Amino acid sequence: MSVNQQRETAPIEKVVIIGGGLVGGLCALLLAKAGIQPIVLDAAPELDNSILQRRDARVLALSPATISLLKQTDVWPHIQRKADYYGMQVWSRDGYGILEFGKTDHTAPRTAQDLLGSMVEPSVLGLAIQHELKAQIQRYHTQVRVQRIEPFGDYWQITLTSGQQFNTTLLIGADGGNSLVRKMAGIGVDVLDYQQTAISCAIKTEQPHQQIARQVFLPTGPLAFLPMMDLTLTGLSSDEPAGHWQSVVWTLPAQDTEELSQLSDADFLAAITHASGHMLGQVTAVESRAAFPLAARQADRYVLPHLALIGDAAHVVHPLAGQGVNLGCLDAALLVDNLMRDEERGLWAHWQTLNRYEVKRRSHNSLMMHSFSGLGWLQGSQLKAVQWLRSEGMHFVANNPLLLNIFTEQASGKSAIKDTRYYQF
Repeated sequence: MSVNQQRETAPIEKVVIIGGGLVGGLCALLLAKAGIQPIVLDAAPELDNSILQRRDARVLALSPATISLLKQTDVWPHIQRKADYYGMQVWSRDGYGILEFGKTDHTAPRTAQDLLGSMVEPSVLGLAIQHELKAQIQRYHTQVRVQRIEPFGDYWQITLTSGQQFNTTLLIGADGGNSLVRKMAGIGVDVLDYQQTAISCAIKTEQPHQQIARQVFLPTGPLAFLPMMDLTLTGLSSDEPAGHWQSVVWTLPAQDTEELSQLSDADFLAAITHASGHMLGQVTAVESRAAFPLAARQADRYVLPHLALIGDAAHVVHPLAGQGVNLGCLDAALLVDNLMRDEERGLWAHWQTLNRYEVKRRSHNSLMMHSFSGLGWLQGSQLKAVQWLRSEGMHFVANNPLLLNIFTEQASGKSAIKDTRYYQF
């Protein structure tokens, strides 16, 4: 059979999503809840409960908006390990004033309304997403590789390495920062190389985290201690006290990262204890050290006719605020909301629909990306005038409850979905 004959015989599907991680999976589940069954093509293997036997070095800081979306798609009940946090503290080592968000007094009563977010390991989240994809999505494929995508007038054709083909009137690329969909669609990307590397690892501290996230800005870059759920509390370990394990994201110049990577565990523990200013006493254990270069990316376009990019395929931001994954989930929610509004009017994947999604999300994501880049430069500058301005600015914000509330509301993601069907708070 010729390629043209295959193209003619393959049905034209309503939507195909390439990528079944958090953002692609959430997008698929939101569509399914609205009555649209997508095809999901995921390169990742199928996960099982064996992943719960080990601790990831990294966590994803899920915002209240992301948590709400996961609840609406029935994913949240299947999260088997998470660390809720109710407070956040941010300060500069060479300045004065500390920014405190939420309930940082662990002795005060905390309610569900006080929740700032939840730290979830990527593998634990992936397991929960896959559970619901298998339950709700009729054509969910794992361990598949896309060979090429091609436009044909009013639809796109996807060809897998197996030779199987799909035609669709809407192709959604949710396949990460090195998106094959973006590359094959000919969409360019602007890259801002921070000339920095982040060290990630899991650590155990002398003092408990008390459900508070902490970040100190050092001259070399930010150092974050993020609460993790103890294996003790999931029945996998019984030899450690609760609340002492945390995920670290330590941003450094590349040459410093190389030196730290070569240290023994004992020397690394001493180095991170010193760098943190003993914020939680001694760091007594470390697991799963890894390093990755930092760069911001922004796709030139989020949409083409019958194609849309979401999540890291469209944008990658600096990790210092932990907002990357949440921005991607907001992409999914806004895209589906726009699609379903037009579906109710008898339209599907109309150019104006996709363009409206791009206008809303690209401007918002650009603002966030440049804000994080500017904040990183401001905190890292060694100019005395900038250091003074930084210190005075932090002191001013710390003593202005209105500004703190505005920052907290923006970080929650609630304002981005306020005018959509997914605003359920």
